[in-house]
Amino acid sequence: MVIIMKREDYLSWDEYFMGVAFLSSMRSKDPSTQVGACIVDRENKIISMGYNGMPRCCDDDEYPWDREGDPLDSKYVYVCHAELNAILNCHGGSLKNAVCYTTLFPCNECAKAIIQSGITEVVYLSDKYAETPSTMAAKRMFDSAVVKYRGFSPSGKTISFKL
Repeated sequence: MVIIMKREDYLSWDEYFMGVAFLSSMRSKDPSTQVGACIVDRENKIISMGYNGMPRCCDDDEYPWDREGDPLDSKYVYVCHAELNAILNCHGGSLKNAVCYTTLFPCNECAKAIIQSGITEVVYLSDKYAETPSTMAAKRMFDSAVVKYRGFSPSGKTISFKL
């Protein structure tokens, strides 16, 4: 009798959910920054996903994507961030004790929504704005609210597919 062993190179839960967040980021039409988020419950079930983009019913061809200039002519006052979209996209389920996987560390505004929604852990891929007031405020609020945050540690595996 031949005993067949399970595969050894399967994705960890962190790799899987960060992969879903990364794939979600590819839906973003933002020419400079694409961010994705995936929210999962403690049983490793996906509750919701989101990416950064214009609000529903706001045509992304009619709104600006600029990063500089008059605030009303830049993306910053219009774009919904991935984490907020993932929270708002949740259809009726509780986010209490959930984990948010995100490709970019949340800003202070998303941190407020994360805390208020009951999410208790954030796993992030990049913290490239760590020294900005927005990120420092987010970390301060997470610390006060006992929301755990940790960087994702890539294993070096490659995920690829052709469309």
